[in-house]
Amino acid sequence: MFLRRHLIPVLFSFFGLTLCYSQGKKSAITIAYPEQTTQWAIPESVHLEWNTDNIGPEKSIRFFLVRNEMVVQELGSFENNGKAENIELAKNIGSGNQYQVVGIELFPDNKYQVAKFITPFFSIVNKASDERKKERLLASTSTSSKKDKRNKSRKKIKEVKKIGKSQTIVSNNTDIKEFEGRKISYTKELEFDSEDILVKIWDHGRQDGDIVSIYLNGSAVVSKYYLTYWKKEFQIKLNPNKSNDLFLYAHNLGDSPPNTVSVEITDGSKSENIILNSDLESCEAVMISVKR
Repeated sequence: MFLRRHLIPVLFSFFGLTLCYSQGKKSAITIAYPEQTTQWAIPESVHLEWNTDNIGPEKSIRFFLVRNEMVVQELGSFENNGKAENIELAKNIGSGNQYQVVGIELFPDNKYQVAKFITPFFSIVNKASDERKKERLLASTSTSSKKDKRNKSRKKIKEVKKIGKSQTIVSNNTDIKEFEGRKISYTKELEFDSEDILVKIWDHGRQDGDIVSIYLNGSAVVSKYYLTYWKKEFQIKLNPNKSNDLFLYAHNLGDSPPNTVSVEITDGSKSENIILNSDLESCEAVMISVKR
């Protein structure tokens, strides 16, 4: 689905960003290339072409390559001259036909009217990545076959020991110190009456291209989300038997480090508002428990 300027007003939502175009001089972006018939081939460099309305040449446009609504590469921020060349694609990007490019106006004059455009789906071919994928698949199949043979052999000689009473051990120690080499810092402890929680996140301060993920107990509940002033809502279910950690993971630093996110957490009757900061070395987190 792509933006047509003659459709006014238009409501377009992507990455939680809703733009309302109504009558008057609104800024707008149209990406002319890549288009639906485009096929990019890695490792060849690529280029972008675009047009804008009511965005001056002194402004910049930021572009992202996305697949299945997830950012796979930030293509860069470029002066608004309509073209960017010699862009190198990441060599680990796989072949497929579900890629799109998103263009976003940086530092708009009106933060509630940010120009944005998403291209139709186009394809990318990466023969080297495809070969690596085949090699991993063959290696995995071979390893799995060997494990199956070992397991069958062990079953023949293994004695089954019966345990008189089954036990379920629930650990209350969820205080994660590190995640993927980044230090986790806990800023607050929260308590709610319900295990069903609604969380809202949005950019705190300037909208400067921050991309973040939100993790609950080590599992991603929001992945590679482009922060805007519009609130992104998502539901989480807490474990009522322990303290739950919710932390912010930064994928980049934007134009004004660190990544700063406003967070609203509510169970319907009680609401908490906090601010989390993260960079490429540390993540801020909160502990959330269910009142017993």
